[in-house]
Amino acid sequence: MPARLDALRENIAKAYLGRIQPIDRLICCLLARGHALIEDVPGVGKTVLASALARSVDCDFARVQLTPDLLPADIVGVSIYDRDSGQFRFKHGPLFTNILLADEINRTTPRTQTALLEAMNEASVSIDGLTQSLPQPFMVLATQNPYDFEGTYPLPENQLDRFLMRISLGYPLPDVEARLLDLRPAQNVLSELKPVISRDQIITLQGAVDAVRLEESLRAYIVEIAAATRRHEEVLVGISPRGALALAQAARATAVLRDRDYCIPEDILDNLAEVCAHRVITRSFGAGRNWQVAAEIMRQITDSVPSPM
Repeated sequence: MPARLDALRENIAKAYLGRIQPIDRLICCLLARGHALIEDVPGVGKTVLASALARSVDCDFARVQLTPDLLPADIVGVSIYDRDSGQFRFKHGPLFTNILLADEINRTTPRTQTALLEAMNEASVSIDGLTQSLPQPFMVLATQNPYDFEGTYPLPENQLDRFLMRISLGYPLPDVEARLLDLRPAQNVLSELKPVISRDQIITLQGAVDAVRLEESLRAYIVEIAAATRRHEEVLVGISPRGALALAQAARATAVLRDRDYCIPEDILDNLAEVCAHRVITRSFGAGRNWQVAAEIMRQITDSVPSPM
């Protein structure tokens, strides 16, 4: 792993004491110019993990608590009439930042959720007939509680598809949970975190991800995995071409994280559930919203599609 990325991982781990794997997933999303959705029950460290990543990078950071009464303008911004100039002046919302923490995204209404769609897909927003580019790098870190929690609005499939990864944290191991008692409250640790990597270094590493070699056999492997999801008898909607692109980009980012300029099959397989499961809609009742069921289907598919190496 490049030295800067190693320092980034260690810095995040000072505040988030859970497994290293979710930390690496978030770093991969950042390197791949992707967005991350962290889903789990309350209290397992979703916000701490996202905040630790944001505080470890020397760039602009904004946090929005997504509540049912939040409006799209509260995120994007609003035009305000300036009496002195006689013109409308646009006041930027928290969306105009490098890393946006959208906390509890499924507690706000679908109308407000949709305000993030263009930004996540195009890194720009259209306001009053004009398109404004967002700062680079740009990343949305969203957290959400499981769908069956009271007062939540399920994310539509087209918005789920904009997240490069959907990450589950799980409960910490007993010894880790005991250490957490010494860090209470976690905000004290977060406030002490200092940036260990700059905005320009992140942009350079993102360029390195684009240059990672993905051999023809691995490209065919990704295409066959996507095709297998569309043929699976329990799947209504399989992986789209955007999903295949996301899997390839996640594999390239994983290679950079592991200090390689080429991909191997493990870079694809290690990201399969997190990148693909939330893009699959199954025939079972409710399973289209059930990440675990879709992840099991992805495991079945990897057993049926032979690895090229």
